[in-house]
Amino acid sequence: MSYKNEFIKFMTECGVLTFGDFTLKSGRKAPYFVNTGNYKTGKQLAKLGEFYAECIKENGIDADTLFGPAYKGIPLAVSCSVALFNKYGIDVNYCFDRKEAKDHGEGGVIVGKQLRDNEKVVIIEDVITAGTAIRQVIPVLKNSADVDITAMIISVDRMEKGQGELSAVEEVKKEFGINVYSIVTINDIINAIKSGIIEGEEYLDKMIEYRETYGV
Repeated sequence: MSYKNEFIKFMTECGVLTFGDFTLKSGRKAPYFVNTGNYKTGKQLAKLGEFYAECIKENGIDADTLFGPAYKGIPLAVSCSVALFNKYGIDVNYCFDRKEAKDHGEGGVIVGKQLRDNEKVVIIEDVITAGTAIRQVIPVLKNSADVDITAMIISVDRMEKGQGELSAVEEVKKEFGINVYSIVTINDIINAIKSGIIEGEEYLDKMIEYRETYGV
């Protein structure tokens, strides 16, 4: 089984990938939902980090620091940095942001590695639907330092239209010049259902219909 199919099965076993009727942050009604907040054990996080690390390694992505947007991105960036070292001997920094700036101690909004100009930063996120979150993250990073955001890694590319006719991933590339890489895509998930790797055949028609409505 490919690591992509292993990851899809892993998400369902952890209750992270679920099927039903969901209202997304974008307001869209979707037949499936990805909630990385449902990872809750050390074993799950260790395995999750390996999938992100494999995606980074497979795509030859260069990083000095992994940035995990608060809140769900924090454990993703931490687990990925640990996995990169344990699995590949690659030692990278990590950091994340506070929702509110700290006005005492070291102050600021960044926790962990304090960013410097020209530092190569990779954003570690869960999913992109309409690209809302990334537009909030970029100013946080650029206000900290003139960093070089080399890539963004997400667990699932929903392959949906963003704010226009392009996909959210394509919009991020066009607007910010940032390449977005995903461990899997929605097409991978649909194919995994069709091939019996995971259950959910009863949702296939709705998922295909959703793709036809919002997909690119």
